Amino acid sequence: MSHAELLQRHRQVMPSWLSLYYDDPIELVRGTGRRVTDGEGREYLDFFGGLLATMVGHDIPEITAAIREQAGRLLHSSTLYMIRNQVELAERIARRSGIADARVFFVNSGTEAVEAALLLATQQRRSHQVLALRGSYHGRSFGTVAATGIRGWSATALSPLAVTYVHSGYRYRSPFRHLDDAGFVAACAEELRTILETSTAGDVACLLAEPVQGAGGFATPPEGFFPAMKEILDEYGILLVSDEVQSGWGRTGRSFFAMNGFGVVPDAITFAKGLGNGVAIGGVVASASLMDCLTANSISTAGGNPLATAAGVATVDYLLDHDLQTNADKVGEHLMRGLRAIDSPLIGEVRGMGLMIGVELVLPGTREPAVAATGAVLEAARERGLLIGRGGLLGNVLRVTPPMTVTVAEADEALSVLRDSLSAVHLAMKEDN
Repeated sequence: MSHAELLQRHRQVMPSWLSLYYDDPIELVRGTGRRVTDGEGREYLDFFGGLLATMVGHDIPEITAAIREQAGRLLHSSTLYMIRNQVELAERIARRSGIADARVFFVNSGTEAVEAALLLATQQRRSHQVLALRGSYHGRSFGTVAATGIRGWSATALSPLAVTYVHSGYRYRSPFRHLDDAGFVAACAEELRTILETSTAGDVACLLAEPVQGAGGFATPPEGFFPAMKEILDEYGILLVSDEVQSGWGRTGRSFFAMNGFGVVPDAITFAKGLGNGVAIGGVVASASLMDCLTANSISTAGGNPLATAAGVATVDYLLDHDLQTNADKVGEHLMRGLRAIDSPLIGEVRGMGLMIGVELVLPGTREPAVAATGAVLEAARERGLLIGRGGLLGNVLRVTPPMTVTVAEADEALSVLRDSLSAVHLAMKEDN
């Protein structure tokens, strides 16, 4: 069946708001390492990794074997029974979270993980007031949409929370962008304190924050940003929830969880995506006092199920055994240098950490977002055999997020494609004018 035929069937039964990449959408049917093949036999270098979920690459033998072995024994039992894989995975996560006396609760997705963290924070603080960063994305459920700070991802204005947005680390379009790092941090901290004193009732439950914003275009704050925010939160007794659905597991190259790399230990960390290397899993790690603040009964039918946690154990062990955090740091720095060396008037800024890299595109000679050009570069890269993502507050940021096993040679291949794609799109824009 051709892609066109499958697209016709897709449109007959799937929601109109379910976005697809490319003017002519593709189906991916096979993958090995960092390469994938579509339904018409075309091969691509995958530098998007299934929205960062395929964390260590496609068809990794150790992970495939763990899934196959567990599938041959038992697929499901529910949390009403002990699950050995779940306990072993929780032990690994708790040890590396930095949180004292940590407890772990598993769910099925990042959205569910953030919902669980919001439930814990609002219950312990007995308040539905929440702070979130501008430019944030936290999920697609009622509560997580309410905390999302990107207009394009906010499907409804209705909310179970009272959310107040504070400044994030996105400097490129910030009114504080002219300040140096120390001045920027001081301005953001002062704004946080002012907002707490003027725009809330005081008893705020938590600040929900992505250390590196994902859908927001990989906005990355200065070193002192989160320590300064945490200091003020602590004064008011407000919890810090670090949303690491995209930034966890060493992808930033600096620490197992990204918030720790800023020198901050949060009160809770949400995780998902890469933990199962494509198998659906998520969760929350928090201190025992926070996790155990719930008094009602609770179970999970499928969260932390034997199959997903078998994949999670195998994935964590693989990335630790192969020191993929160091690889993310090394290849990420190589990619960052290569992207910044591309001489294109479309590039406004290259930013990020490790293998979370954003390239913000602008109209040449301005800061105006080059939204159409971003889509054109995405298409041009696909035509040349490279898959990347797209995001940003205005839809003008290329997202470069290869699996953590990526090699320097593959990074150079991607850089060559991106250089050619940017050049081709810029030339087309000049010809159109």
